[in-house]
Order: sequence, then C-alpha cells, then structure tokens
Amino acid sequence: MSLYKVVNPATGESISEYATATDAAIGDALARVHAGYLSWRTSSKDDRAKMLHRVADLYRDRADDLAAIITREMGKTTAEALGEISFVVDIYRYYADQGPALLADAPLPSNTDGTAWVRKASVGPILGIMPWNYPYYQVARFAAPNLMIGNTVLLKHAPQCPESALQMEQIFHDAGLPGDAYINIFASNEQVADIIADPRVCGVSVTGSERAGTAVAALAGQHLKKVVLELGGSDPFIVLDTDDLPKVVGEAAAARMENGGQACNASKRFIIADAIYDDFVEQFTAVIASYTTGDPTNPDVAFGPLSSEQAVRNLDEQVQDAVSKGAKVRTGGKRVSGPGAFFEPSVLTDVVPSMRAFREELFGPVAVVYRVANVEEAVALANDTPYGLGASVYCKDEALALDIADRLDTGMVWINAPEGGGAELPFGGTKRSGVGRELGPYGIEEFVNKKLIHTPSA
Repeated sequence: MSLYKVVNPATGESISEYATATDAAIGDALARVHAGYLSWRTSSKDDRAKMLHRVADLYRDRADDLAAIITREMGKTTAEALGEISFVVDIYRYYADQGPALLADAPLPSNTDGTAWVRKASVGPILGIMPWNYPYYQVARFAAPNLMIGNTVLLKHAPQCPESALQMEQIFHDAGLPGDAYINIFASNEQVADIIADPRVCGVSVTGSERAGTAVAALAGQHLKKVVLELGGSDPFIVLDTDDLPKVVGEAAAARMENGGQACNASKRFIIADAIYDDFVEQFTAVIASYTTGDPTNPDVAFGPLSSEQAVRNLDEQVQDAVSKGAKVRTGGKRVSGPGAFFEPSVLTDVVPSMRAFREELFGPVAVVYRVANVEEAVALANDTPYGLGASVYCKDEALALDIADRLDTGMVWINAPEGGGAELPFGGTKRSGVGRELGPYGIEEFVNKKLIHTPSA
C-alpha cells in the first residue's frame, strides 16, 4: 500500500496513489539538490527576486485549479482554499520585494583597526517537512525566504498532499528555478532520518505536530543541524470587558472555526471574565451552532470535513472523554453521521484539568469556554498549557491589555483583535509550540550564515 495517496475526506473515496521514493531516488535527490546549491548560491539577489515574482504570478494564474486540489486532498472549502493561495502570493511577493534589502550587509561599529560588517550568506540545502492543513501556505513561508537566501530545498510534504506537492514543484520549474534547486520527495519516515543525517543537508524546517517536531529535533541534534519547529497550539482568547459583545463573539467564533478549526494558531480556549461570561456563552453558542458543515465545494457551507477519518476519531475521543468526566456540551459534541470525516461545530464548558481537552490541542471545530474571576486568573489559565503560540486579549483598558500581553507565555499576541497574520509579520511560538520564526524579516534569518568580514584600515 502506498504511503502517499489522496483520499477525499468529504466522501472517503480513494482518488490516487503515488509510489514512495526508493532509497536510490532519495540518494539521487540529495546529490542533485547539493549540486543545485553550488550553482544557485552564485545567482544574484535580483535574479532570485525575479524568480519569486514569477512564482507569485503562477499561483495567481492557476488559483482555481490549485484550490480544487487541496479541497480534494484535505477538505478545505473552495473559498478558504482561494484565500490561502492569495496569502501565498503575498508571501512570495514580500520576499521578492524585500529580500534584497533584508539580506544587505550590516555594518558593525568596531574598536578594531579596520572596518567590519556581517554578510548574510546561504548555508546549503534545507529539508522542509510540511503538514496538510495549509498545503501551499506552509511551504511558501519555508521555501520563499530560503530560495531568496540562495539555499536549495528538499520538500517532504504530508502523505495526503501528493498532488499539491507536485504542483508546487512544477510552479517553481515553470518560473525558471533550476530543477535541482527545489526537489519534491515522497519519502518515508525512515528515509527522512537518513536525509537529516546526510552531511549535505544543512538544516530542517518542520511544521506539524509536537510529536513530529520532537522526533525531528532529536535527529537533527545528533547531527548538529539547525531546526525551525512550528508545532501545535492551544491559543487563549481572553475577554475581560467590551462595549460591543456581539462583535467580539463573532470574531471569537471566526477565530475558532477558520479551516474547520484545523489551525495551530486558531483560538481554542476562550477565557471570559465572570461579569460577561453568561452572556458570552449564550451568544457564542448560538453563533457556533449556526455554522454549517458539508460539501466543501458548496459556497453555502462554512467548513468542510476534517482532514481524515483518523482526525475525526481523535477529536471525538477527546470530546467524549471530557463529557464522560462532567464537561457540558452547549452545542454539537459529536461527529456527523453518514459518509465523510465531518464533526459538528461544538462548544464545551466546565472543562477541568482531569480531562484531555484541558491540556491537549483540539484540532477541529470544538471551542472550550472558561470563566475567570479576575485578571490574575485569566493570565494563569492562559499560561496553564504546554503550548505557547499565540493569543488574543480583549480589554477596554489598552494599558492593561498590553501588560497582560507581556505576561503571556506566547510568541504572538493580538490586542482587541483575533489572531491574524501577514507576510511581513513573524510567526512562531514558545514552549512546546516550537522554536524559530517564519515570515517577515525574522523568517529570512533562520538558515543563514551570518558571516563576519573585516578589512584593515587603509
């Protein structure tokens, strides 16, 4: 049975299969991507920027076909798939436009006799291990800065995304990138371990589960390879007070339900001040219950299926564990009967630490709402998680909101707004949510050789 295959999660239908690479093919890819690096590193920054602009153009021109592929692979609605591709275009354009300046030499004041500066140089081939939930976006935020730097890319995509993986490789080649500078590989986990060990590979970037990140980081550490890890999240959405509760409720619901709740930085835990808790729960439950799930190609559907049968089983087990221990289901709470990996839009309250839902990431359309008595309780509950990706803080007192932001153990905080993003804004977290940053000016500095150069005085 093939590891790489497309199974439509909306129907359970097996559509296509792709052979896992042979060890010989992996060896050939390693030789090629290293040879490609020796050439690509000598290209000019302007030429790399022009190539990235052509990549952006091709994503724009092929958006409808690309969107249909990921809807079929992982169940994203057509509208959300097109939105993802629009973001991808922004990322490639950002690094095309800003990359040369971001990689410019940085002069250093020095007491030595001469002139010193740091040059941001390429390091070599980088392995990217990417997930299924945003098949194009996750690759863009890894590939765009690395190719701009002059590194080359080996891409190991999620097994359920072979068609989108092949389409991305084709786009780079059609844009004029040398064929050995970006290579897609349908590798097994055992082959990934060998790739990380290979001395020609200079770093590893992983977006995925905590389990995957831990395994890759352990292997990379054995071989002294740098890693960037973008892992799970259980992001808090804190509401202390507001003059417009319906607006905040709507933003909270959207923050949870984007991509069917399958986003590492989705708001998952809603921490609400006692004074507004009852009203928030009533309104929030009504809005969540109004979301519809079904055929992801139907424009009237809010979200499609979860990514796979296994994903819906895992979520159902977490919810049923909570219910069996006393959690209250305000709406939803179970998978949808019939074919496909569908789960009802759901709200849980009265979740306590003995339940899996208190500590584990809920990767699907399930929100958990908590009541807190004061700011101290809100901050303590927000930080009572192994994760530390992002957070939202709603508070009329902006100074207090900023103070809370400083006290949160997260990599990102949004004040009086749901978590968002942009090509220019760094993305990443702390604790079990990973290490390193992607996007923005910090994302281009992860896999660079910050080389000191010194010349004597004349």
